[in-house]
Amino acid sequence: MYAFIKGTVDEIGDNYVVLDCNDVGYEIFVPTTVIHLIPSRGSQIKLYTYLNVREDAMILYGFLSKDDKNIFKMLLQVSGIGPKGALAILSALTPDDLRFAILAGDDKAICKAQGIGKKMAQKLIIELKDKLDLNEALELSSKHQQDQPMSAYTDAKNDAISALVALGYSSTESMRVVTSIETTEDMDAEQIIKLALKKLAF
Repeated sequence: MYAFIKGTVDEIGDNYVVLDCNDVGYEIFVPTTVIHLIPSRGSQIKLYTYLNVREDAMILYGFLSKDDKNIFKMLLQVSGIGPKGALAILSALTPDDLRFAILAGDDKAICKAQGIGKKMAQKLIIELKDKLDLNEALELSSKHQQDQPMSAYTDAKNDAISALVALGYSSTESMRVVTSIETTEDMDAEQIIKLALKKLAF
């Protein structure tokens, strides 16, 4: 019903914002990971919204990008996960981190979300893994990180994962080993690959 709402920030809570749009205040629940990205009161902002209609209420959920909203809607496809659960997951993991956790089969990372247990995390991975593509996940991560200080570091890790896949390792195995080894910001892809290969050798 509402693709997005653009308005003036009237109030910011722990997990919601109120937008004043033509003198109508919309209470919109957002992931806690983006609260610090919401501009101060009086600023204009555009949130991509999802309307959840229940018997007793109509609740708006908002996101800073279409990608965030699409990931939220994808989570809703998992039986047993409703809007609150999906929001809790995106409050614990960024969309990029969630994609990598699903592709790597990292249920521990997903269990960081409030109310999400091991069985539900594993179920989520099983149901969504085939709907994600490693190369697309890497491209989206690079795109999101391109203006961040750690973009070169992120690119090096992404390049290392791609190189391991090219060497014949599975995407899941490559991602798991790269995310599990200790790396520093000054390391390039070649150094990360060497560490990963050493670990894979055991």
